[in-house]
Amino acid sequence: MPSLIKSLALLADETRLRLLLLLRAEELSVAEIQEVLGMGQSRISNHLAQLRQAGFLEDRRAGKNIYYVMAKTAGGPELAPILAAAESEIADAARDRTALQVLLNKRNDRAREYFNQLAGKFGRAYCPGRTWDGVAHLLFTLIPELTIADLGAGEGTLAQLLAKRAKKVIAVDSSEKMVEFGSNLAKKHGFANLEYRLGDIEDPPILAATVDLALFSQALHHAARPERAIAAAHRILKPGGKLAILDLLQHQFEEARELYADHWLGFSEADLHRFLEGAGFREIDVRAVAREPQPPHFQVLLATALK
Repeated sequence: MPSLIKSLALLADETRLRLLLLLRAEELSVAEIQEVLGMGQSRISNHLAQLRQAGFLEDRRAGKNIYYVMAKTAGGPELAPILAAAESEIADAARDRTALQVLLNKRNDRAREYFNQLAGKFGRAYCPGRTWDGVAHLLFTLIPELTIADLGAGEGTLAQLLAKRAKKVIAVDSSEKMVEFGSNLAKKHGFANLEYRLGDIEDPPILAATVDLALFSQALHHAARPERAIAAAHRILKPGGKLAILDLLQHQFEEARELYADHWLGFSEADLHRFLEGAGFREIDVRAVAREPQPPHFQVLLATALK
C-alpha cells in the first residue's frame, strides 16, 4: 500500500504523465524529449530521474546520449487506466503525439540527411549548364496534365512555369495589382490555360473538389489564419488530390514583419503537421529542405499531404 500511494503521488504531476505517454510509445533521448515537449533539460531530467527511481522507466547509454523508455514491468494493470485518462484529458497530449511523429520522421529520414549534406555544395565547383534554374525547368516538364491552384501566387512566376505543362492553372492573390500584372503577362505569353483570380487564400474563389494539386509557395506565413487556408485547400481539392507547401521554418527575425509583410515568423514542423491533420489530410510529410547561407539563415519547409 505505501508503494501504491507513492506511485499515485508521483503520477499526479501532468508533466510526468506526458513523459510516460511519450516513452510508452518510443525510446527517446533527453534532447529528443526536449524537442517534443519544448521544456528545459533540467526540468525534464528531474522528472525522468523520479520516474526511473520509482521503476516506471528504464534507461541506457549510447555514446554521449542517455535513452529512456517505459519499463516493461512499470505499474502493472493499475497504470493502464491512468494513462488512458491522461491521454484523453491532458490538453497537450495530442500536440505531443504530433510532435513525436515529426521527430520520428526526422530520425528515420535518411534521404533528408543526404540532401542536407548536399545542400550548399551544388554550384560551388563550376560545371557548364549546371544550375538550379536549369534543373527547375527540367522538373517542370515532368508535371502531368493537372488542374493546379497556386494560392497566394503574387505576380505568378511559378504559375506561368506550371502552365507550360498543366491542364489548367488558377492563380489566386489578394492584390489587385498583382492579379492585373499576372493576367497581362499570361496574355502576353499566350497562356490560355492560366487564369488569375482576385481572392483570399483563406477562402479562394474556386469551386469545391475541382483541383488536382494545390500549392502554397511562401504564401502561408502571410495568412492571418493559416489553418483556415489549409482547410480551404482541402475543400477545393478533388478526392486523392495533393497539397504542397513551401514556407519558412519558424525563426526569430522580427524585421520580416516590416520588410516582407510577414504575419507569421514561419512555422514549426509540428504546427504545420497539426494544421494538415486538423484539415483532414493524410499521408502527411513535413521536413526542412534548405537553409540559406547568409544571415538570418532562413530555412525552408516542404510539406505534402493527400486528400
